[in-house]
Amino acid sequence: MTKKNVATMAIDSNFTTGENFAELFAESESKNKKLEGYSTKGTVVAVSDEYVVVNVGLKSEAHIPLKEFRNEEVKVGDIVDVYVERYENAEGLMLASRERARKEEFWREMESQIADNKILKGEIVERVRGGFTVDLNGLMAFMPSSQLDVVPVKDITPYLNKPMDFKVIKVDKLRSNLIVSHRAIMEGDRESKRAEILSKIKVGDVMEGAIKNITDYGMFIDLGGIDGLLHITDISWKRVSNPAEIFTIGQKLKVKVIHFDIETGRISLGMKQLENDPWTSGFGFEIGKTYTGKVTNLTDYGAFVDLGNGVEGLIHVSELSWTKRNVAPNKILSNGEEVKVMVLEIDMDKRRISLGLKQTKQNPWAEFASSHEAGDIIEGEVKNITEFGVFISLGHDMDGMVHVSDLSWDKTPDVAVKSFAKGQVVKAKILEIDTDKERISLGIKQLEKDVVAESIGNVKKGQVVTAHVIDTRDDGVVVEVDGIQGFIKASELSRNRSEQKPERFAVGEKIDAKIVGIDTAGKMLSLSVKAYEIDEEKKLAKEYGSSDSGASLADILGAKR
Repeated sequence: MTKKNVATMAIDSNFTTGENFAELFAESESKNKKLEGYSTKGTVVAVSDEYVVVNVGLKSEAHIPLKEFRNEEVKVGDIVDVYVERYENAEGLMLASRERARKEEFWREMESQIADNKILKGEIVERVRGGFTVDLNGLMAFMPSSQLDVVPVKDITPYLNKPMDFKVIKVDKLRSNLIVSHRAIMEGDRESKRAEILSKIKVGDVMEGAIKNITDYGMFIDLGGIDGLLHITDISWKRVSNPAEIFTIGQKLKVKVIHFDIETGRISLGMKQLENDPWTSGFGFEIGKTYTGKVTNLTDYGAFVDLGNGVEGLIHVSELSWTKRNVAPNKILSNGEEVKVMVLEIDMDKRRISLGLKQTKQNPWAEFASSHEAGDIIEGEVKNITEFGVFISLGHDMDGMVHVSDLSWDKTPDVAVKSFAKGQVVKAKILEIDTDKERISLGIKQLEKDVVAESIGNVKKGQVVTAHVIDTRDDGVVVEVDGIQGFIKASELSRNRSEQKPERFAVGEKIDAKIVGIDTAGKMLSLSVKAYEIDEEKKLAKEYGSSDSGASLADILGAKR
């Protein structure tokens, strides 16, 4: 057999048909394509200024940009991992990436570390919206603001570009997102510290902690693994209305353990307990004495004043001024103002001191009483007019009041009060000075003679008078007789019931009536037309004949004619 025949036989044994060759080619192509989307190892066969050529055992080699091998000293013969993006592009070249292979390797390591609950090293490099960018040895991750610390952090400067521990809390490989937390590390430490603190803590211990949260009723203090409550009443011996005005979150404080419940782990803390109780040691305040203090808080009902030594007192709104009633405290005092006050009352059991501001100044009511007395005539400006009286200025922010009943002898109160206007200067007589009640009663009608009293003394019960109608009401008619006011009830307007109607009369009309009652104190007359008519009928009957026979007054008068 010739060499040619042997070679022919060898060829025939390997490539017996075109179909066998196609099958082998398809199988090779299938294996090559399976590498797409995966990382594989390759050998560096060339290195240039721009590319690194890597052979991964396929028919074509990958040309990978040199910049993807950052921080790597790559040379010919090195075995490296590359990520096959496409087995062959339109130009017949393989597309591969060293960067993606490194990321794939990193994600595999990351998933392994997360599964093992491992801690990662990194640094916060910048603040971004909603959190921070964290560099984990080249891979950038995101950390929400809430995951920085167990307490809110306002100043992040101490945390920037500083090596820290982080724990991965969420992985999104498709989007290449990695979310980490430094707080998770700290909380783990806190749990172990919490158990240690709970095993050692006892009432009376003095500890240092940081303010974690501030509420209306107090503050929560982080004691390094466990929180304690510092109630608002245990912050200071003085009154504290709003802790947020004095303290800030993150501020460090020394506190004392005043109660500890081992079953619930609740700890009550105190700050004032670190100082002597001013109500039991060196109190030193006495009723009636004057002290200097500083206004610490203004409320609707008064002003709180710091008297020093941890003692605070209240000036009630009624003790602010001798003359200004129900005035807002902030119209007289301001926060931080230094004032002189007098101690009015001390309640040691309730730890309360009542103070007075007006008592440190001259009492204008007493001063007025020392230079005036009842019966004196004063002159002043009308300051205010109400339905119950007219207020007249007496100077020094004091007013005297003329009650409506003391405005006029002959006018009704509602009519008399309309005769005055604000700013009008009037004279009045002092009727009473009451320094205790800080009240001065005045009268204007007392400046004139009581003509009504004189007139009412000249009339008698049973007298027949001519009255002038000045008003009509549903229950009767208001009249005036020689300056004296009177009233005729509806039932007394006539003997005839059908004529007992007030609307029958007009203002200004004259009526003859009999006085049936006199109210000397109230200066009021009660009159009756009905009584007058009965008397007149009896008089006519006596003069012209008896009406016992059944004859009426009209019959008698007719017979006379």
